[in-house]
Order: sequence, then C-alpha cells, then structure tokens
Amino acid sequence: MDYSKKGIQNKQQYIKSTSRRLVSKTRITLFRFCIVFFVFLVIVGAYAGFGFIKGLADSAPDMSQIDVVPRGFTTKVFDKEGNQIENLVGAQSNRDYVSIDEIPYVIEKAFIAIEDERFYEHDGIDVQGLFRVFFQALTGGDFVGASTITQQLLKNQVFEGGREPEFIGKVERKIQEQYLAIQLENIYEKDKILEYYLNTINLGSGTYGVQTASKRYFNKDVQDITLSEAAVIAAITQLPVYLNPITYPENNAQRRAAILGNMLEQGYCTQEEYDEAMADDVYARIQSVNEELDSKSFYSYFTDELIEQVMEDLQSELGYTQTQASNLLYSGGLSIYTTQDPVIQQIADEIYADEENFPEMGVSFWELTYALSIQKNDDEKTPIHYHSEDLLEFYKDYDDPDKLYVDDGNSKFSLLFLDKEDMQEKINAFKDAMLEDGDTVLGEKITMTIQPQSSFVVMDQYTGHVVAIIGGRGEKTGNRTLNRATNTTRQPGSTFKVLSTYLPALDTAGLTLASVQDDAGPYYYPGTEKEVSNWTEKKEYEGLSTLRRGIYHSMNIVTVKTLEQVTPQVGYDYLLDLGFTTLVDTRKEPDGRVVSDIHYPMALGGLTDGVTNLELTAAYGAIANGGVYIEPILYTKILDHNGKVLLEKTPERNQVMKESTAWLLTNAMEDVVTVGTGKTLKLKEVNMPVAGKTGSTSDYNDLWFSGYSPYYTATVWSGFDHNRPQTDKSYQRHIWRKIMEQIHIRLGLETKTFTMPGSIVTAKVCTKSGKLAVEGLCDQYEGGDSTRIEYFAKGTEPTEKCDIHIKAKICTESNSLATDNCPLSDIRETVLLKKAETAVTYDTPYVLPTKNCNVHTGFYYEDEEPFEPEYEDEFLNNIFFYNRNRSDNEEE
Repeated sequence: MDYSKKGIQNKQQYIKSTSRRLVSKTRITLFRFCIVFFVFLVIVGAYAGFGFIKGLADSAPDMSQIDVVPRGFTTKVFDKEGNQIENLVGAQSNRDYVSIDEIPYVIEKAFIAIEDERFYEHDGIDVQGLFRVFFQALTGGDFVGASTITQQLLKNQVFEGGREPEFIGKVERKIQEQYLAIQLENIYEKDKILEYYLNTINLGSGTYGVQTASKRYFNKDVQDITLSEAAVIAAITQLPVYLNPITYPENNAQRRAAILGNMLEQGYCTQEEYDEAMADDVYARIQSVNEELDSKSFYSYFTDELIEQVMEDLQSELGYTQTQASNLLYSGGLSIYTTQDPVIQQIADEIYADEENFPEMGVSFWELTYALSIQKNDDEKTPIHYHSEDLLEFYKDYDDPDKLYVDDGNSKFSLLFLDKEDMQEKINAFKDAMLEDGDTVLGEKITMTIQPQSSFVVMDQYTGHVVAIIGGRGEKTGNRTLNRATNTTRQPGSTFKVLSTYLPALDTAGLTLASVQDDAGPYYYPGTEKEVSNWTEKKEYEGLSTLRRGIYHSMNIVTVKTLEQVTPQVGYDYLLDLGFTTLVDTRKEPDGRVVSDIHYPMALGGLTDGVTNLELTAAYGAIANGGVYIEPILYTKILDHNGKVLLEKTPERNQVMKESTAWLLTNAMEDVVTVGTGKTLKLKEVNMPVAGKTGSTSDYNDLWFSGYSPYYTATVWSGFDHNRPQTDKSYQRHIWRKIMEQIHIRLGLETKTFTMPGSIVTAKVCTKSGKLAVEGLCDQYEGGDSTRIEYFAKGTEPTEKCDIHIKAKICTESNSLATDNCPLSDIRETVLLKKAETAVTYDTPYVLPTKNCNVHTGFYYEDEEPFEPEYEDEFLNNIFFYNRNRSDNEEE
C-alpha cells in the first residue's frame, strides 16, 4: 500500500473515477438483486413447502375414516368350569385387551419415561423433542426419537407400522402423522390414547399389547406386574426382535436400565424402588416361564377338534366363507366355552403319558416318516425330492446284527425301529450319499412316531358333551396334527355287532335276547362263497345259542345269521340314525369296483372305510342314554369380542331306538364284562356297573372297547397307523379300565345301577328254544340246565312252551332209543334235544337219536356178540369233543 501524498491522490482519483463508480454501482445492484432473489426464493420455497405440506396433509386419511382402536384379538378357550385352557392366535392378533384402569401405574410410566416424557404436556407433537432431534441430526446423530405416543399409535394403526422403503416416504408419513396427531388429541383424552397404544404395540415373541406380554414373559396378569418387570416390557417396543428378553436378555437389560433411570429422574419411582428393581434377577424368571410355556406350545387334541367344529358351524350356521371363519376364529377375540372336563382330561392325559400302560419296546416301535429336498448344483438348479421309500431302497441290503429293525421279509432294515439315535445315523448317511459338492438342502422333515398308536374319547351320554379326547400316544409335535380320535377311520370289528345287528333285531325285527340261532358251520355269507368263522382259534361250533350269548361271547355266525333276518338295509338305516357319517351307501372306486357297506360283513364291522372313535362313542352313548342319540359337541356357546352371543350349541336329540331296546342291550352288554369277552374291563376299584362291547379285527390290527357306566361313555382304540398284527391283545382294555376307574373315584361318583324302564318284563325261558321253559325238561337237560330268567320288552315275551327238549329212554349199550327188548339195567331216562344237526356242535352229544336200539333184538344166540352200531365211533368222538377242557369265560 502506497501511503505517499502522490499515492493518496491517485487513490482518490480512482475512487472518484467514472469507471469505479460504475463498478461499485453494478456490484451494489447485483447485491440488491441477490437479496431480492434470495427473498423471492425463500418466499417461493415457503409457499412450495407450505403447498407440499398442505398437499400431504390434504392427502392424509380423513379422521372420520380413521380407526385407532386395536384390531385383532386372541380367542380364548375355556373348559366347562370356566378355566382358560387355550389361546387361538392369528398373525398380529395375540392381543388381550385391557382398559387403562387395569393397567398399573408402573407400566404407564415406564412407557412414558422412555417413549414420550412430555406426553401429558404436548398436543400430539412434541416441538421440543423435534428441535432436539433436528440439532442431533445436524451434529451427525440419527434423525429418530421425535415421535410421540400419539404418533406411534397412528403409525401402527394407520400407516401399517411405518415400513417405508425410501427416505422421502418416511418424511411424508412423518408429516401426515404429525398432522393427524393434533387432530386425534382433539378427539380422544390422553388416557384413551395411552390405552389404545398399550394394547397395540408389538412386544416380541408374537405378543401385542401389555397384557399378552405380561402373560408371555411372566405368566401373570398385567395388573400384577412389578416395576422391574414393567421396565423389561417397555424396553422391548423400540426393537421387538433385538430387545426380546428371552433371546436377547443383554440388549433388553441395557434399555431396561435406561428406562429405570428415566423413571427415577422424572419422579416416577423412588430411589429405594429403583435400587430394588435394578437388583431383581428378572431374566432368570423369564427363562423359567419360557421353558414352562414351551412345553405347552401346541394345541391339545381336544382343541384341534374344537377348531374343526367351530369352523364348520361358522360357515354352515352364519354363512361365513372359510377365510372369514378362519380370520374370526384366530383374530376375532372370541370366547369359546367348551365341554371339556378338566379333571377327566387330566386323568386321560396322565394314563396316556405313562408308557407302562403300553406294550414295552420290542412290541412297541418307533416309525419313521422321512422327506428330503435337494437343489442340485447344475445350470437348471434341479430340485430332487426323496421320501421314505428312497431310504428303504438305499438300505435294502442292510444286515441288522443288533435286531433294531422289524424284519419285513425283504430286508433287515425297515421304518419300524427301536433305536432313534441309530436311525438318525442312518438318515445322516443317506443324506450325505445324496448330496454332491455345491448341492443345497432345501428342506428335511424327520418324524418318529411311537407305535402302536391309540385314541380315547369320553362323553357324557346324557348331554352329548365330549369331556375328554386323546388323539394319539406320545408327544404332540404340532397344531392340528393327525387326530386319531376324530380324523381317522378304522375297522370297528365286533364293537359293531351290537349297533348294526342286535339293536335292529330287538328294536324292529321281532327278535329278543332269548331268540336262538344255530351256531353251526361251515356257514357262508348269504349269496357268497366266503365262510364266516368264529373268532376262537379252534374251529368249534356251540350249536343253539341265544342272542344274549351271541353278544357277550361275540359269536360271529350267530351275528350274521341274525343280520340275515334283520336285512343289511335295515341295519344300515339304524347306523345312519346313530350318527355315522363315514359309511358308504354305494361308491365307484377308481379301479371300477363298486363298493357298499349295505352287506352282510357289516354285521362284524367289515366296512369300506371304517368309523371314527368319536362317532362310535356317540353311538354307544345313545344306548346308554335310553335310546336317545345326541350329537357329540365340544362347545356350548361362543361370545364375540364384545361379549355378545355369536353361537350357541344345542345338540340334536333323536329317539333312535325304544327305551326298552336300549336297556336290554345294556343288560346283555353287562354280561360282556361279567362273564364274556371283557372280564378285564370290570371297574375293580369302584363298585360301578359297566356295559360295553369288545372288538378286534383280523390279526388284531385294531383293538377296541366301547362301553359305559351310568355316568360316562368311553371308547378306546389301539393299533398301528399302518396296519400290522399285534401280539399284545389286552393293553387297551387296561387303559380303558384305569381311566374310567379314576374318573369315578376323583369325581366322587356314587354307585348306581342302570335304571330299568317300566316297559321291561321277565319270563323263565329255555336257552335252546327261546320259548317258555318247561319244568322237568329244560331244567333237566342232559347238556345242563338250559333255563334262565330273561328280560323282554313288554309284549315280546314268549307265549309258547319249549318244544325242543324231549324226555327219552336211551339204551346205554347202543346209545339209541330204547325198545321193549332192552334190559331195564341198560336203560337211562334223560332229556335230549330234538334237533337236526348240520354239523358237529356242542349240541351233538345231546341230540335225540333217530333210530331204535338194534343191539337188543331178541334174535341173537347166547354166545354171539351183539351187533355194534356203525355210528358208535362218531358218537364217542362227539362226547370227547364236548368234554374237552373249555371255558365259557374265554376272552375274545
């Protein structure tokens, strides 16, 4: 800088020069223009911003169309005593609504302390919080944390949780949230907004709302939550996955500590309460609760069938579509009141959980179901699927030195095995052999199911209420899995004799328990060449037998001959009245065969598809209930989320047989348990009568007993899921007896008998003719006293006297009718049967001879041996046949 006189003069001249003035004026003008332009831009920007914000506000949902009330609620299932036994939960519906009055102070303040400390001061937007977050973002922090509880409620209920993929979308949603938050607070009180919020938020582990979270993590109602526990729950909401106290307890603990610190600072707890909460070992308690709840993670078999019934009724009675019914059931917050008796269900569960009640391993086995999907490492990424059959093929040449597998005749490896670890090793080896370098396992499913399986149903025969269901043996591995009590059909065997044959015989065919059929063979199903054989291993025939004996000794030929008189069509019609839905009238099979259950094998339970345990139980319940069939039900009423009755279940009741018929069948089936095929089913520990019928199928693939006491009807089934012979033929009976004994003991049921109706009369009958017994004949029968006091429906008792027993004189030397030539010392007077034998039966030795004695003719010489009758050997054989060591009490 030149500060000389000349330099100063030059500077002054420059400043005053025209060019300088022009430059300065230009600069000033330009500066003014810039200011004006900047102001213009600010004004335009402000208008544009205002327009943008106004546009977003205008495009926001109208408040009249907004519903911030929580949606989707847990459906609760209650037993008959009102105890909650199950929750039915759909996606984002695991929610149990509680009012603000039921939410404790510590829960409210824990959320306010961490989420919105000025909640009671702002009008929906926390301006102070917005500035804090704005400056936080300018210094490099995250632009998060400014949302109020009101905004979060809107985000969850209106903006689907705020999951926008782009930043601009988040900005738009935030502006609309704030706009709506102000309006929302003009509509609702603060407490109502907080109530909705605390019932809406995602709190991890599939829970929504504080009540459900309290149940899930602490197994208690929210009103019982402590300060320490409240802080755990409030800590979750920011990141429900990574702050879950079960899977990420360390992360949750850090945020929990921050919440407790905020509560102390904001005056929501004292220093003493803070210290106590911080010292609480809350996460150990959470893990303990979690382990307990995990063991009950699947619905029971009872609930599985309940869901089926409710879904069906919602569609058939209220007109819902399947999707609508499902959404309502799992997300509608229904209250379903069931018929399940907690004591009886617990008894059944205990008996079935005890493996000592089933055949030991070696008679029991594990059965494998296997599936493997692999994606090959080739250009097409080819998927390949393997199944159990591929595993069998892989090990077809395997030699099992330890006998761990059932030998199926083709290989010593099979899907029935004894050692689960050994089978897992075989599976791993198979998988390794199928995988090549670069291949990817898409999925693998391994199911090991204990066999034989079993099911059990208990029903109150007077109400139709199903009080307990067991759908399988062993650990339940999922929801709505195979329910062997309700979803599978099996051949019912001899349990069907009473329902298909003897019931219609007594009710409408004019037969009585004293009616007689000739158990003689060979006998064939009418119109066929297929022989009907009795269940006993020896091919023996009992001869003339009453229907009563046919029932309690489970006699096949007597049963089929009876159905021949009844006709299969009549028997089939009765079965339909008894509620069976799986029977086949006529059906064409894919191979062209036409099948039908209206045929004679139906008498012995030979059906196309079979029956379910539940429907068989209901059918026997009709007999126990005096002939009134009641549709089996699993619930009595369903309330909607607001407590209004949605459905009431009143079962249908139909008199499907005479009361007298029901009692007569009951009386005959009491003999099954006292002297017949089911003696092991007596309730030994209680003095309670039982009536019922045993049943089994070929090779004992299916083992049944369906029976009842004066209180309950129950049916047990056991067998392999995929038919296999069973060697233990009685374990299912012990299960039935143990469960029924415990039911009567634990419920304190007093002893009573089956009530005989006034329409029953008695008569002394002959069991060989079914007619009135003749004193001195029927009771003096050489084969044994054949009289008994029998019960009849009034008007069906016999009026004719027995005409089959004959008093005769028999020559002991010729075993023929005595003549005047027979010495008195060789004559015996006895009572025999006047019967034409078609085969050798138990009656044969006592059938009246048709020929006179030809030994004492009076024409042979003194030294000559008398003539031996040509049929003597046969007669002696028959005597031996009858006198063999047999017992009428032999079990089926």
